[in-house]
Amino acid sequence: MTETLASSQRQGREAVSKSPDRLRLSLVTGGILVALALVVVVLRFHRLSDIPPGLYHDEGAHGVDALRVLQGEHAVFFPENNGREGLIVYTVVPFVAFLGRTMLALRLPMALASATTVFALFWLGQVLFGTDEESGRPTPWRGLLIGGVAAGLLAVSLSQTILGRNAFRINLLPLTLSLCLALLWSGWRQRGGWRVGLAGACAGLSLYTYMPARITPILFLLLGITLLAPFRHGFSDRLRAELPRIGIFLGAAALVAAPIVIHFALHPDQFLLRSSQLWLFDPGRSHGDPWGKFMRNLWLHFLAIGFRGDLNWRHNLPGQPLLNPWETLFFSLGVGAAIWRWRRPAYRLLIIWLGLLALPATLAFEGVPASNTIRMFGATTAIYLLAAVGVWESFLLLKQHWPALAVRADLLSGKDKARATIALGALLGGLILGQGVFTYRNYFEKWANAPELYLAYHIEWRELAQALNTLPSDENMVYLAPRVEPRGYYSLEYLYHGAASVQVTNPLLPYMPQEVEAKLLAAKDLATVKLLDWNAPPWHGDGEEPIFDLLSRHGRYESSQEHVGLQIHTFSDIALDRPWTLYEQLEPLPIDYDGGLSLLGFALGQGERQLPAQDIVDLGTDRAMWAVLQLQTAPGLEIDYVMSLRLHDAGGARVFQEDESLLDSRHTHTSRWKVEEPVDNLFHLELPADLAPGEYELRLVIYESDTRKPTAQLDIWNTEIVLARLQLAKLQ
Repeated sequence: MTETLASSQRQGREAVSKSPDRLRLSLVTGGILVALALVVVVLRFHRLSDIPPGLYHDEGAHGVDALRVLQGEHAVFFPENNGREGLIVYTVVPFVAFLGRTMLALRLPMALASATTVFALFWLGQVLFGTDEESGRPTPWRGLLIGGVAAGLLAVSLSQTILGRNAFRINLLPLTLSLCLALLWSGWRQRGGWRVGLAGACAGLSLYTYMPARITPILFLLLGITLLAPFRHGFSDRLRAELPRIGIFLGAAALVAAPIVIHFALHPDQFLLRSSQLWLFDPGRSHGDPWGKFMRNLWLHFLAIGFRGDLNWRHNLPGQPLLNPWETLFFSLGVGAAIWRWRRPAYRLLIIWLGLLALPATLAFEGVPASNTIRMFGATTAIYLLAAVGVWESFLLLKQHWPALAVRADLLSGKDKARATIALGALLGGLILGQGVFTYRNYFEKWANAPELYLAYHIEWRELAQALNTLPSDENMVYLAPRVEPRGYYSLEYLYHGAASVQVTNPLLPYMPQEVEAKLLAAKDLATVKLLDWNAPPWHGDGEEPIFDLLSRHGRYESSQEHVGLQIHTFSDIALDRPWTLYEQLEPLPIDYDGGLSLLGFALGQGERQLPAQDIVDLGTDRAMWAVLQLQTAPGLEIDYVMSLRLHDAGGARVFQEDESLLDSRHTHTSRWKVEEPVDNLFHLELPADLAPGEYELRLVIYESDTRKPTAQLDIWNTEIVLARLQLAKLQ
């Protein structure tokens, strides 16, 4: 009885002693949460409707997909634009429905996802390190410090701020992965089936986020081995005991992932749609040195963590590493500690997580070696956790080797909690405040005002949509927007909400007349065509002249109206009952080449005027002209050809050359043309202004694109054909 009473008194004293500790722990936790909330509100949501200042191509594509979903076109994978997983589309749909076709409607849900990831990482750090792996004893202060530091670093990171404010689907991967691991780890430790089931659901959901998520099943497999590995004796018995939770996790993951898995099973070509374009070990992409480029990629992405970062303005302030110098130091210590303590599951998890989720970045190659923050985005949360581990390990080292340290008590033993609380609060508060101010200035004052963003975010499309939205339009009207590089058009399609359709066309394509004709034929009851002519850089001189000439030939020019940075040329009475070309007739020039290609005829012209066939074509002082070649292929042709127009002076010296691939209206090369079908190729020549006046010969050479070997005229074996003799006058 006495022993029982004494035991009861001891437990009572321990409970009383733990109460202040719980209070301090709760106060510090609350303080950290408030600080994190303030930081993410400022860095993720301040001026979100206008910074970044435009919509990048991929963001606009997500908006267009959301509009299609609102119209009833549902999918789990959207194959256009190199393929996009569907979670981001369905995430932004309610925002677009409520806020309209605005940039804020696209970016707000991703900013929310980025902000939520900060708190998910805080929780994950506590779950992973809030319990001693060997004794099972609670270590709440360790979990709080590691989780708080990791979440603080993520919250104030410049690259995470830049990407977190973009409507990029990558923002969903760290969120689903962090929630999955936190739920799985806590559920497994506490034998909670519902948490394990939710973790499985998050694992399945991650496959709808971004392509690198397809590597996460390997992470979960290795994680399972990590959790079971300590039980070397009786492993099979332990495995049998854990089978119910394994079944719950796999069942929930399979159920959630089933739609996209079935989709890829039915459309296997879409599974590797984008990765096949970037695969480093493709012989054509690696130029015979895949391992050399892999090691170069590995080195560049290692440097991106703490030395020299991504150079892309959409991803980063160019060159800024993911971590600053002191963060890099702690990250290095954290990696060393994780390797040293690899027998402990939480440390093993971080190393496996970092290695696997950084792998997609090192296996991709786009022609120029460069780091890419987006492709290693799934590993960033592991990077911040490792840096936080480095902070904790540094504290332990200092406490062990510096007895004079002010905080000499062992945080894990429950002594001197007041000083521990102050130290922890000062560390996290100073970290978040100092780095947050630095990030705020770099983002809102330096990055957001950089002129490079005009091109990086296709701001011209946003400006065009704003201009056209203010103008009257109807369904019988078509806007033609000439653009040599049409990338970013999705942004216009999403932001523009007028009745008239806007068609973007490349005026320098060899099949431009046929493309313009096809776009106009698609319009119902076409009455008016309005040609857009940008007056301000970088749009000035983007090639609207050929389309203007084409419309003048096949329609009636009415007027031109000036708008801010924009001219609109109006045409009516469009004739669509005859083939659209810039020429009236071709000059016959039947030539058969030994490679299986035949030249049927050609035409030369300036503007809407075709130059007459004569011994010498007088160009006057105008240095711009166009040429049309009509060709056809013979059966069995398997070669892609390139056309080369060359100007030679009176002495035979070559003074100018323009080379272009031969393409048909389906944008296919000669090896895929329809046999014996005449194909027009239009080419624009801008002769140098410093060419001396006099006579010149315009010659044609056609050569193989791979070997650059010229094809010769049958029976004559001549590789050069003289198309015309030109006369240039002296410039005034």
